[in-house]
Formats: sequence, C-alpha cells, structure tokens
Amino acid sequence: MGRYVLRRLVGTVPVFLFVGLFTFFLLRLTPGDPAALIAGDQATTAEVEAVRQRLGLDRPLIEQLAVWAGQLARGDLGQSVFSNMPVSHLIGQRAEATAMLALVGILLSLVIALPMGIVAAVRAGGVLDRLTMGFAVLGFSAPVFVVGFLLVYVFALWLGWFPTQGYSPLAKGLGSCLRSLFLPGLTLAFLYASLIARVTRASLLEVLNEDYIRTANAKGVLPRRVVLRHALQNAAVPIVTVVGVGMAALLGGVVVTETVFNIPGLGRLTTDAILRRDYPVIQGLILLFSSIYVTINLLVDLSYGLFDPRVRY
Repeated sequence: MGRYVLRRLVGTVPVFLFVGLFTFFLLRLTPGDPAALIAGDQATTAEVEAVRQRLGLDRPLIEQLAVWAGQLARGDLGQSVFSNMPVSHLIGQRAEATAMLALVGILLSLVIALPMGIVAAVRAGGVLDRLTMGFAVLGFSAPVFVVGFLLVYVFALWLGWFPTQGYSPLAKGLGSCLRSLFLPGLTLAFLYASLIARVTRASLLEVLNEDYIRTANAKGVLPRRVVLRHALQNAAVPIVTVVGVGMAALLGGVVVTETVFNIPGLGRLTTDAILRRDYPVIQGLILLFSSIYVTINLLVDLSYGLFDPRVRY
C-alpha cells in the first residue's frame, strides 16, 4: 500500500502543475484589470499605471509566472492585491466556517440518504421507493439558492427555529455553531443526499439479487442482519465513491450557500476575490481546493480495501 500511495502522490505533481499554469494564464488573459479597480473610477491613466507597476502586473507574463512559482516553492501563496494581507492568512481566517459547513452538510446527507436508499432497495417498486426516487429527482432539479431561501423562509422567518444568516464560531460553543450551520448544511445536503440515495438504492438492489443473499435468507438469518451486515457491506464501494465525490463537490456548493446565508467562509472569499480580480487569492484558493479534491480521492481509493477484501494495493 505504501508504494501505491507514493505513486499516487507523485502522480499529483503534474496535476498541480497543470492546474497552476491553467489558472495563472486564464486569470491574466481574461478581460479586466485589478489595478483599475484598486485605483477607482476617478483615477487617471497614470494613476492606474502606477498601481499596475506596484503590483507587478506590468511585467511580462513569464516573469510574473516565475515570481509566483518561486513564492510557491517557499510555501508562500503571495499577498492579496486589495488587503495586502498574506493569502494564507486570509484562507486561515475563513477555513473554519467552510470546513464546519462541509462537515455538517455531508453528515446530514448521510443521515438522510442512507436510510432512504436502504428502504427504497428493500421495498423496491413500493410507495417508499417511488417517494425516494421523487426526492432524488427534486434534489437534482432544485437550484441550491432556491432551496436555501425556502428553508430560511420556513425554519427561520416562519417558525423562528434557526438564525437567518451568519456563522457562530466554535469558540462560542459547539451548540451555537451547529445551530447557525443547520440550515446552510441542510441546503447542501438536499442536493447530495439525493445523489447518495440513488446510488445506495442501485448498489443495494444489485447485491440483494446475489445467490449468497438468497442463501442467507433461506437459512433464517434476520432480514435486518442480511441487509446491514451482508448486503450493505458488499454494496459499500460505489456508495463510498459517491460520498467522496460529494465531499469534494461540496466545495463548489459552499460558494452559493455561503453567499445566501452570509457565512464568512472560503466560498465568500472566492466570490469576492473573483469580483475584485484578486489574482493571488484566486490562485491560492484554486490550489487549496485542488489539494483537497486529490486528497479525498486518494482516501476514497484506500478505503476500498476496508469494504472489499478482494481489493489489494
């Protein structure tokens, strides 16, 4: 397994190189000038040029790339062109909110989706199965911001159970933090629970038709044990795969969700950086998200051996 992990880690190097180069040139070749935004609408051409020189944007692209690569080699993501604060510091300030939101979202997804998928597979063709498939279709069809606004209207404005927006840091208490993240977490879970429920149902249905499941039923094994101990474990590989993909995809969902619920996380930081064309912040965030995505995929691959003894590395 150690050699497999090493090969995977080495294989990520060209991926990060491609992501870094693509991001760097895409940002600089896209219309828009951060120097003009910083200088303001009333700035003269000379003032805008002075800002551009201060930021190093007047240098050739290859020289700018070399400077950025040198910073990365030292573990330095650079400084924001707007706040003049280190990008790593800005990410560190926002990381807790996004991490907690993603964690709440994936936990709610699992709590909702796994029971629904199991019941739908066991009761295939029945009312519960149809309701689960209807939920899955609705979850894929409804935009994230629409679900978010509906949840705010019902649970925050109408019932008054949860705050409408904002984030309570962990330092103020776990209960307060989870309460502030329940609605945005449920918004994320609504989409990914539908995906996990569909995959759980499909995988479990395939396993329930295997000969060893019929043998276990014929021997009088309790139906609950047959489903949870035998069938679900053997159907776990595709479920774990989609859970891992969902966790990585949550990084994209938090951008909209954090905007709707006014959560000061990495999603809001990404939105603000794009609007301001803050090159160092955008590049640092994309590299961070790429690293998380690659790490999650590696962990998912390694987990296969825990569920399927036939998998060897």
